[in-house]
Amino acid sequence: MSVDMWGYQPAVGYTAGTSLIGYKVEATDGGIGKVDKHSDDVGASHLVVDTGAWIFGKHVLIPAGLVTGVDTAEERIYVDRTKEEIKNAPEFDKDKHTGDAGYHEQLGSYYGSHRA
Repeated sequence: MSVDMWGYQPAVGYTAGTSLIGYKVEATDGGIGKVDKHSDDVGASHLVVDTGAWIFGKHVLIPAGLVTGVDTAEERIYVDRTKEEIKNAPEFDKDKHTGDAGYHEQLGSYYGSHRA
């Protein structure tokens, strides 16, 4: 069974409509930053994470399908990738992240080929 890269999995603890802005994001090997924006649009759900000083202010887009847990009490989101995999992901493009199927394909291919 393949995982839907662009949708939250039912067991992760995310409820549609919940704001995740400001939540801390944890890779499998440590923190990577905070959620700057997020979307729960069907077929295009994702997080935009501000990595702060960790990668010199870079923003990364993480497909919702990589989320393994949402802890609303602690305001933390856990993702199924290492810090290195996220650091090397394609640059977040604020002009393409909505409505650009090619950009989503590029990200899906990258994250799909880098299994934690």
